[in-house]
Amino acid sequence: MLPVKETQRLLFRELELRDSEVMFEMDSDPDVHLYLGNNPVKNIDEVKFVIENLQWQYKTFGMGRMAVVLKETNEFIGWAGFKRERNVNGHEVFCDLGYRFLKKHWGKGYASESAKAFVEHGFTVMKLEKINAYADAVHTASRKVLEKVGLQYIETFELDGVEEVWYEMLNPNTYVEKS
Repeated sequence: MLPVKETQRLLFRELELRDSEVMFEMDSDPDVHLYLGNNPVKNIDEVKFVIENLQWQYKTFGMGRMAVVLKETNEFIGWAGFKRERNVNGHEVFCDLGYRFLKKHWGKGYASESAKAFVEHGFTVMKLEKINAYADAVHTASRKVLEKVGLQYIETFELDGVEEVWYEMLNPNTYVEKS
């Protein structure tokens, strides 16, 4: 089991099947999927499959997207964290930073707060060499979050007919001697 992490306002924990209904509410919302290929989930079984896959990632890779819960109310508001990704933009395997929230929780700084916490955890605890992320090129809110937490725009690329932007950040705690 991954350790529970927290910030001033948020708790992060492993996603569980009990989160299926609220995740279905989030991922069936067309507005939430506007910049995710416009492909909202159609039934709760799709969400359960995603959660089971994340649970497999926890066990296999020691990482995976995590539930984001408001400390004050214990309410599930979305997910955030890392995912081991493959074969995107010429990168065979990479650590992808991501976040997604219920629409009613947009604009409250939760994405930035979560992303910052995971970047710090990724570099200091997990000792990652690099963190990557990608977003729809026109999704300015998501791009601002990535830039706010220190990821740098690298390039624009196409994925499934959509213009995407690639970001990365090298671990600032790692000293690489140049020869």
